[in-house]
Amino acid sequence: MSRVALVPLTIRVRRVWDRLAIYLPIVIMGFMAMTTYWLVRNAPVAGDVELEADPRHVPDYFMRDFTVKVFAADGKLKSEMVGTEGRHYPDTDTLEIDHPHIRILSPEGRLTTAVAKRGLINADGSEAQLFDKAVVVREATTNAQGVAVPRTELQSDFLHLFANTEEVRSHLPVVLVRGAGDRFSGDGMDYDNLDRVMQLNGRVHGTLLPRKDKQNQ
Repeated sequence: MSRVALVPLTIRVRRVWDRLAIYLPIVIMGFMAMTTYWLVRNAPVAGDVELEADPRHVPDYFMRDFTVKVFAADGKLKSEMVGTEGRHYPDTDTLEIDHPHIRILSPEGRLTTAVAKRGLINADGSEAQLFDKAVVVREATTNAQGVAVPRTELQSDFLHLFANTEEVRSHLPVVLVRGAGDRFSGDGMDYDNLDRVMQLNGRVHGTLLPRKDKQNQ
């Protein structure tokens, strides 16, 4: 009796196994597909990490003993910048320069020069921030009315030069020397070269020398 009962049981187990063997590859493949999908969805992506990370202030290229010239649409020289070393920062698109020497020519031919121990120039060269013993000089010239405009010189440990509007600003003490001996100083300054207007802030001092024509009278 036990052998007779054992035979049908063995047959049933084999039939069940045969059915499982048919569907088992499909189940395994499905499980692998689900696992792969989960891994793809949850794996860190390099691009996402780069987007989330804060940009680093690291230069992407260097220049040494270089000269950069900017020309107007008519081919005339607009500005020239010379430096001993330059570092470009892609996060701010600025150029940091050691010992910059800048020359700017206005459309009327007025020459403005600027020197400092360190400079920071924006992408299009329209703004220059000068640090440590900065000096900006506008050479003497004659305006459209034929009136002589004296030489002016600005001195400070920080000067912010705007090339297009010919403005110079500073939040640090500044000295302005005009002509043969006129001298002004203040704790800060806004200077508009086109309108010939200078605003000194804080403690202001000034020295005006008499003109030669008045001295001769």
